[in-house]
Amino acid sequence: MLIELKRIDDNFGFEAQDANGNTVRLDAGTASGGTEHGARPMQLLLMGLGGCSGIDIVSILKKQRQQIDDFTIQIDGQREAGKEPSLWENVNIRFHLKGDIEPGKAERAVELSMAKYCSVAETLRKSGTHLTWTVAVNQTV
Repeated sequence: MLIELKRIDDNFGFEAQDANGNTVRLDAGTASGGTEHGARPMQLLLMGLGGCSGIDIVSILKKQRQQIDDFTIQIDGQREAGKEPSLWENVNIRFHLKGDIEPGKAERAVELSMAKYCSVAETLRKSGTHLTWTVAVNQTV
C-alpha cells in the first residue's frame, strides 16, 4: 500500500494521497505553528478507528438483514500527559444506530468489530490504549 504526502504550504500543511487518488489534508495545531487547515495526524488515527469499526458493523448488520437508516460514531480520546510521544491513553467510542435493528444484534456487531475484526482497534490496544464503547439503538443523540 503506497501513500504519498506532499507539503502544501510554508508551515506544516500536507496533503496525503492513496493509490486510488483519495486525498486527506493534515496540519499541526496553531499552538505548534500550524494553521489547522487539515486534521492532525493523531486525530486521523481516531478517524481511522471510527471508519474501520463502522465498516465492520455495517457489514455484519447487513448480513443479518438489519435495516440501518442512520449511523453516527462519536469518539473521545485522551492522550498521555507530559510524554513524548504522547500516545492515546483512553478512547471511548459511542455508536448510535437508527433503523429496524435488534439491539442485541447491534451490540454483538460492535463487540465483534472492536474485539476481533477492526485492525485499527487492535493497533491501538497493542500500543496500550484502553478502549471502551457504548451502543445506542434508536435513541436520540
